[in-house]
Amino acid sequence: MSASPSAGALRYATVLAGIRRGAKVAGLYFEEFVVGQKFVHAIRRTVTEADNVFFSALTHNPAALHLDEEYCRTHSEFGRRVVNSVFTLGLMVGISVGDTTLGTTVANLGWDEVRFPKPVFHGDTIRVETDVHELRESRSRPHNGIVVFIHRAFNQRDELVASCKRSALMLRKPT
Repeated sequence: MSASPSAGALRYATVLAGIRRGAKVAGLYFEEFVVGQKFVHAIRRTVTEADNVFFSALTHNPAALHLDEEYCRTHSEFGRRVVNSVFTLGLMVGISVGDTTLGTTVANLGWDEVRFPKPVFHGDTIRVETDVHELRESRSRPHNGIVVFIHRAFNQRDELVASCKRSALMLRKPT
């Protein structure tokens, strides 16, 4: 009996078939990125209390710093709840997707140098910038390339609240 393809393999094949038929994708292919290229993403997002509470609950993070206003008022240097930093990381990368990797990424390979120099609070509006830091061929997957992005998130006061270096395995342009 032959093994059936995984759901991931089927999705990948579907995306490739659409691309070969000329379907447009929002993201860029490996060959379309240039080291030093900068994206100032148009999407901005105001973080809500619901975002923080739901995300903390969904990820089983019961830290009082995220959930307990009274605790934060009396025991935290911030005097109020701080948005879960993993939510901030996900939001920062998510905002970048439409301009960079939507429909052209194979996989995230990892995040490095993740930093949160300032806290995010309920009501903060986040904007994101992305730079292309490095491009390299994939030795093990000749139909893909690796792009290293540097993402930076800023609040409404233009304070840097998060940054990371992200490596993504990208599709090459179809031939």
